[in-house]
Amino acid sequence: MEHRIEESELIINKDGSVFHLHLKPGELADNIILVGDPGRVRTVASFFDHIELERSNREFISVTGTYKQTRFTVVATGIGTDNIDIVVNELDALVNVDFETRKVKQQLKSLNMVRIGTSGSLQHDLSVDSCLLSHKAIGFDGLLNFYENRNKVVDMEFEQHFKEAMQWNPLLTSPYVVDASPQLLKKLAQNEFLEGVTISAPGFYGPQGRVIRLPIQDKEINDKISNFRHKQHSITNYEMECSAIYGLCKLLGHNAATVCAIIANRKARTYSKDYKPVIKKLIKQVLDSLA
Repeated sequence: MEHRIEESELIINKDGSVFHLHLKPGELADNIILVGDPGRVRTVASFFDHIELERSNREFISVTGTYKQTRFTVVATGIGTDNIDIVVNELDALVNVDFETRKVKQQLKSLNMVRIGTSGSLQHDLSVDSCLLSHKAIGFDGLLNFYENRNKVVDMEFEQHFKEAMQWNPLLTSPYVVDASPQLLKKLAQNEFLEGVTISAPGFYGPQGRVIRLPIQDKEINDKISNFRHKQHSITNYEMECSAIYGLCKLLGHNAATVCAIIANRKARTYSKDYKPVIKKLIKQVLDSLA
């Protein structure tokens, strides 16, 4: 007998929309742009030729429309992998759960999810105002470790090497490493973005090695990360959502990729004078790649 998802597990609002996103089945495009900043939704939607609908609840703002005859939904996730857990699970439910029967559909749909964000470089030669496509993500957040089958979707060899090289503190959550979707990487590669490995941190200050008043446990962590090598890979940048998007999408059967504008270089101690034009150009490049 097919499993029925209880009301307490998947909350559906009285209007038939999913709990946090306030979107209904059928209102979601197959191509999804994820942005952390709710204000960036309007920037993405400004490129649409036609806007079909808009939804808003807390930091979760969504717009569905068309660009060059391709349907897109842009969703603001807010900051952090905890929010990504909400967004990706609810996006999946909208297309792969029958809200009437509360059962998983027999025919599953695969979505394309591309995060467009901002990031900080961990390498001297990765300059501000450049754009980086994340081939791999390292999660410092621990989110994927709560889910069964995490070992089936991660790069275990990379994980083990990284923990050994970093002399990983057992008090911290165990990092996980997940690849981006090859299909989306191929589509986005036409833009000749820089490529690298991205760390998703569970905070902006201490977890990314920043010190204001609170000292951090490992004062050399960023130097060790910058110097780390695994095969042909070096670690290029910090942000706060990529790993959870990659991990959950792999488990759920969706395609995921992340492109970030580098707005700070932690090694060179430089910051972009004005990254907004870079973001706007990046948005158009991503839309053109998927349309």
